Parts: sequence; C-alpha cells; structure tokens
Amino acid sequence: MLKYELIPEQLIYEGLITKENLFSPEILSEDVVLLSHEKAYWERLRDLKLSPAEIRRSGFPLSATLLERELRIAQGTINGCLEALNSGIAFNIAGGTHHAGSNWAEGFCLLNDQAIAANYLLNRGLSKKILIIDLDVHQGNGTAEIFRHEERVFTFSMHAEKNFPFRKEQSDLDIGLDDGVSDKEYLDILRYNLGNIILNHQPDFVFYLSGVDVLSTDKLGKLNLSLNGCKERDEIVLKTCKLMSLPVQVSMGGGYSPKVSDIVEAHCNTYRIAHNLYF
Repeated sequence: MLKYELIPEQLIYEGLITKENLFSPEILSEDVVLLSHEKAYWERLRDLKLSPAEIRRSGFPLSATLLERELRIAQGTINGCLEALNSGIAFNIAGGTHHAGSNWAEGFCLLNDQAIAANYLLNRGLSKKILIIDLDVHQGNGTAEIFRHEERVFTFSMHAEKNFPFRKEQSDLDIGLDDGVSDKEYLDILRYNLGNIILNHQPDFVFYLSGVDVLSTDKLGKLNLSLNGCKERDEIVLKTCKLMSLPVQVSMGGGYSPKVSDIVEAHCNTYRIAHNLYF
C-alpha cells in the first residue's frame, strides 16, 4: 500500500509532475457502477453484506472505508479517461482492479475500475471501440468476464499461465506465458500481438494495466523481467498509442517485490516514458 504515497512523491521530486497535475476523484455514482456490475452483487457490497466466503475471496476485510476507496479509484479512472481524450494520456496512481467480475470480488479487487470506465465511455458515446491491454502478471479474469459478450471491447491479457487466478476466464486474446519468461521473449511476443490487435480491432481508446509484478524480484510473479525489460514493455505500449493517436488511460496494477523501492522505480518508469512521449 505504501507505493500509492511514494509514487507521486517521487514524481514531484523529479519534477515530472507538479501538485497541480494531481486530482482527487469524487465517489462514483451507483448508476455507473451498474453498467458493469450486477445489481444484487453491488447492493450486497454497498450494504457491507458480502458473505464470509465472498469476503475471503476478496482478500480484504470489508469496511465502509475500503468501499469508499474502491469507488474513488473507479471514478479516478473515469476522470483520467476524460483527461486522456483531451491530452492523450492520463494515469490512475491506483487502479487496475481487474479481478473483480460482474458479480464477485477477488484478489484485492471489489469493483473493476477499467471495466467501469470503459462502459462509461461506451454508454456516453465517447468511444465506439475500446482495447484493454492488461500486462499485469495475473490474468484480467474479471475484465474478460464483464466484456465476454461485448464486441466493442477487445480484452488482451498477457500473463503467467500457472499463476493466480487458477480458474481463468476467456479474454478476446489470452497469452499465457510459461514460468521464468524473460525480457526478449516477452517483448517479442508483445510487439507482434499488439500491432496485430490494433490493426484488426481498430480501437479509438486504449486502457493499459501496467502491473509491475512481471519483475523477476516479485514474490507473486513467476516471470523474470528485468527493470529495463519492464520499462521497455511500457515504451512499446505507450509509443504505439502515441504514434497511432490513440488516447490511453493507465492504471498501475500489481507490484509485490520485497523492496518497495523496486516497485516504485518500475511504476515511475511508466510515467517517465509517458512524459518523454507526450510532454
């Protein structure tokens, strides 16, 4: 949890952003939640009445404070989308809650921020075709389930196949990697597939989940990317979006290296690349 404080502090220290570049979102409204999550699930969550089994699956003790945090995260991703439509890119320092499905919480995710924001854009006519690039080490199972019948959203998850969640959902494209995959193989696979997806799907908006749990140092990862490899991954995605004039919203996703400095450095690299490309 400490990374959510340290990332903006580091970016301000480096002069990449100022305090004026940061915004604090309001609480997401219920009608927007219901574009992505089933009413019965949302009401149990809203009223703090999830079953003990549901709470265990979420990974968190349920509380009003936690729920407020999730609602603000999702609204922050929506706000970022609106900013990205104007400036080309925006970041949520938190977010990437891709394990939350339409009617379940899982893996520290109660509400799916990028799914909620994607449905918001579609519902308001701000986007017609969306690409969600999920490069967290864990499959974006909740995102895949929410959009399994939505042709306007292409879900792409590239993850460690033998890692959590052990019951996978079906994305539009899943690439399940073997344990120990390192920089060159990972980056070659990403380059090849990302270009083909954009060519075939023709999105007008991109969501990028830039989890840094792909690092070799990550205790929940199983992949073997170096810090430079993770940085190059981000450069491939963001440079592609920039070259094709595709607005992109970035949520940070997972990172569980024992040294918090490794996590913060990898996440800050994503911002550094964006700063060089867009500003």
